[in-house]
Amino acid sequence: MPEPHAAPDPRGGTPRFHRPAPLLFEPAAAAGEDEHFFDLESISDPRQLLSRSTELTLAFRAAADRAMEFQAMAAAQLADPKRFDRLSDEAIAQRADWTPDYARKMIEFGRELLHGRAEES
Repeated sequence: MPEPHAAPDPRGGTPRFHRPAPLLFEPAAAAGEDEHFFDLESISDPRQLLSRSTELTLAFRAAADRAMEFQAMAAAQLADPKRFDRLSDEAIAQRADWTPDYARKMIEFGRELLHGRAEES
């Protein structure tokens, strides 16, 4: 998984690493309201708002990257020629709402990830 970018130090020093903020579930009462988003609307200090929204941005990016890796591994497993129920690239593309070319790239990426996992074990 790609590491989040280091945030620049506001004092002008070397960049410091920020761990992505945890993605907390929104309260049920706020989930249906468009103006509520992880309670950001309640933060009045722009410094705090920038900090928290940046944490959320990094967390969403990290979550999207990780989810994409799992998509790729699943696609590679579904396309494995050793499986009796193997799916074609086109069938995988259709299930994931991808183009066949993108499905082939994701399958290859997934194979690389799975191969790397096997080497680590």
